[in-house]
Amino acid sequence: MIKGIITKGIGGFYYIEANGIIYECRARGRLRKEKIIPLVGDKVMATIDCKSAKGVIEEILERDTELIRPPVANVDQVVIVFAIQQPDPNLGLLDRFLVMAESEMLDITICFNKIDLDNYNRVQELKNIYMHANYHVITTSTKHNIGIDAFKEILKDKVTVFAGPSGVGKSSLLNTTQPNLALKTGEISQKNERGKHTTRHVELLELDFGGWVVDTPGFSSLDIDYIEVEELQYLFREFLPFIGDCKFKGCQHVNEPNCAIKERVFENKICQSRYDSYLQLLQKINQKRRY
Repeated sequence: MIKGIITKGIGGFYYIEANGIIYECRARGRLRKEKIIPLVGDKVMATIDCKSAKGVIEEILERDTELIRPPVANVDQVVIVFAIQQPDPNLGLLDRFLVMAESEMLDITICFNKIDLDNYNRVQELKNIYMHANYHVITTSTKHNIGIDAFKEILKDKVTVFAGPSGVGKSSLLNTTQPNLALKTGEISQKNERGKHTTRHVELLELDFGGWVVDTPGFSSLDIDYIEVEELQYLFREFLPFIGDCKFKGCQHVNEPNCAIKERVFENKICQSRYDSYLQLLQKINQKRRY
């Protein structure tokens, strides 16, 4: 048997890279019966027919991390990309991506792309919100080659989930970073300013300068139903220093008096937009609980 990593999965076939060679594999029937679904990024043991370069996945090794959407295993970090314009940034969606990444304890970088379109200096406002929340933020423009070296340095020697909504320029950023990837890029729909989906499947891409990156389909929504009400507050970084300072134990930071989180929002020590996202997510999770 050989040890390899799944770089792509399409229609029940899994493409495994081992020692610089790609093998087409199926999962052993036992795995299917046990409802173990291989994921891109999985480290696996496989039996290979060297003549045909085909084989069977016998075992999926223990995962360090596992994301639900996008479905990826064993990543080190996530780079979440949003455009300054075309499409306009949806901060509620960005905060959902952040909550998901925080729940997996991944390192996180936020990338605001297309800054060449920023005619109203919106990028500085957004940087202030997320840097204040203790996130690493970079700004890029593929059109003017701004921030590409910094972006490349972040990816080096890491396994990186590369995620964000459609149309924000994820594929263009990767192509600029490494042109031989030749990923398809899409246009923005003039009707609703949403990006047209160009990435049809999850794929692990090897970088010439070291590391792997996961190119994923764009999302307009993100389901975080697996997160518990009690856990949510700990997934907002800027809340952490003040959790436990509320008058009531088990405070959810909504209507309770003498709430330390609400006081920090009033004092502008926690950004209003981030607190609003917390309330929206809390409401959504509570609604799911009732059913």
